[in-house]
Amino acid sequence: MDDGRTPTPAPAVQGSVPLVVIGGYLGTGKTTLVNHLLREAAGRRITVLVNDFGDVSIDADLIEGASEGVLALAGGCVCCSFGDDLVGTLLQAAQRTPRPDILLLECSGVGLPAAVARSAALVLEVRVEGIVVVADAAQLRQQSGDRYVGDTVRQQLREADLLVLNHQDRCTPLEAMALRAWLPNCAGGVPLAACERGRVPADLVLGVRADAHADGAAWHGSGGRYLASAAPQPHPMRHFQRHVDHAVDPHALARELVAAGGGRLLRAKGVVPGLDGRHWRVQIMGRRIEIEAHVGEIGANAGTVVGIELLTDPWTPQPA
Repeated sequence: MDDGRTPTPAPAVQGSVPLVVIGGYLGTGKTTLVNHLLREAAGRRITVLVNDFGDVSIDADLIEGASEGVLALAGGCVCCSFGDDLVGTLLQAAQRTPRPDILLLECSGVGLPAAVARSAALVLEVRVEGIVVVADAAQLRQQSGDRYVGDTVRQQLREADLLVLNHQDRCTPLEAMALRAWLPNCAGGVPLAACERGRVPADLVLGVRADAHADGAAWHGSGGRYLASAAPQPHPMRHFQRHVDHAVDPHALARELVAAGGGRLLRAKGVVPGLDGRHWRVQIMGRRIEIEAHVGEIGANAGTVVGIELLTDPWTPQPA
């Protein structure tokens, strides 16, 4: 995993499918987030991978059928159970016809997402885009101090590229203030998107699209919130575009985007011309930066970096 400070080129594979690992302790709302993403897929073909169908609760109205360990979901999405054969299931999922646009891998509540991501990276047809960890804002401090599960909870936080702080509506103002003071000790430097009922913009997890909100409109969302130092209030964010019309060092560009965001950049991607004459794919999720040589045709959006950023500091209280 890249720490966002020293990005290195990754090997490119023709037709590799992006994968996002979703981790977090039991009851934090991982499946609620997945259901939300399925409803907000906007035409994307999503394949969801889970340990066992008995451990996941895909909303019944999203399920269209089931056969041979696969749930057919609305909008051309599917849900696969991988059991003990993660690598084999990932390979099969990446080779499905029609090809999925993105893979979502929901970890066990007691699993460590970085270990899962390392296993997934063994499949050349898959490209790990990042680790999203879902945490329960109302229970996080208590869980992290538990003698039995605390180590696991704290490790999950450290492994996050992007933290989704769920259940904001269950926090009192005093609890929110205490969480603000405590969280940097366990997840320092991890960008966060706090919310209720897993309702974050789908682009944060599924990948921002070049045609999405090109006008830079702000998003407040239904139930979307960003943690404030007192009672949480809505914090807007926006989609943006950055046009690159000349050759650049993609590593320097990525670092510039992160630095300019001042901790508010949550997601960005684009294909840009490099100083070596090649085109390079730049992917940013939270604090993870991935740079790889672009394989295939150069599309109409080459030279455009699209992203999502907070419009205000996530710890700054907003007016009621």
